[in-house]
Amino acid sequence: MENNSTQQFSTVIVPKTRLLDFHLKELVRYRDLVFLFVKRNFVSHYKQTVLGPAWAVIQPLLTTVVFTVVFGRLAGLAPGGVPSFLFFMSGNIAWGYFAGCLTSTANTFTGNAAIFGKVYFPRLVTPISTVLSQLIGFGIQFVMFLVFLVIYWIRGTVQPTLYALLLPLLLLQMAMLSLGVGVIISSLTTKYRDLVMLVGFGVQLWMYGTPVAYDIGIVPAKFLGLYMLNPMTPVINTFRLAFLGLGSFDLPHYLLSWAVTLAVLMIGIVLFNRVEKTFMDTV
Repeated sequence: MENNSTQQFSTVIVPKTRLLDFHLKELVRYRDLVFLFVKRNFVSHYKQTVLGPAWAVIQPLLTTVVFTVVFGRLAGLAPGGVPSFLFFMSGNIAWGYFAGCLTSTANTFTGNAAIFGKVYFPRLVTPISTVLSQLIGFGIQFVMFLVFLVIYWIRGTVQPTLYALLLPLLLLQMAMLSLGVGVIISSLTTKYRDLVMLVGFGVQLWMYGTPVAYDIGIVPAKFLGLYMLNPMTPVINTFRLAFLGLGSFDLPHYLLSWAVTLAVLMIGIVLFNRVEKTFMDTV
């Protein structure tokens, strides 16, 4: 019997030949899987905890209290003109989103090796869903921040500015930067497991190199140019300017931070695409 039927495939798996091979259309087709992973990440993060998502509020609140006492009262690193509690909280929730995305995406290959070895889907779905799931926690913390901001605004001690309209852009930049750094680390840890031990330590050092626990005004002028190469510095400064009215907007350094962010993201995607082909042999 002659068989003239032709099989039609919705997905054809071929080796990636280009360095910057995004497969954006394929990512869009798997958007349901992205949302499924977002739900999984958020639920698993607070599973079997007594307080559940309330930890998203408790952690930054307690951290802010400690920062206010240690860095604000004892060390005197909080600037004048704005409440020190609100100053440290703004830095904590912005940095918390970035650090959470980075540390979670840093184990993309090692943490999902079992799934990657059984079924095909675009591997970038995993780190992208991680960044989106961290956005839920940021949203909860940001609502808490707005409550305190309104209280201090009514008292007349803070004055938000129109730079608050840049919030989506700031979130996008933090997501892209953390995604880039995270997938670079994830790609390297498939061969060099020592990097896993350095992630938490490195993120903590990076925080102290960013004006989270202090104001940028204490940085000596001769080191300021080098200090501003940290792409998170303009982000934190702009975030505080937007909601606290503290400081000024430095366009050249902000554009430089975007350039560094895009460069890191491109390097991360290149490494990710290269490691994706053979990581099952080394994980």
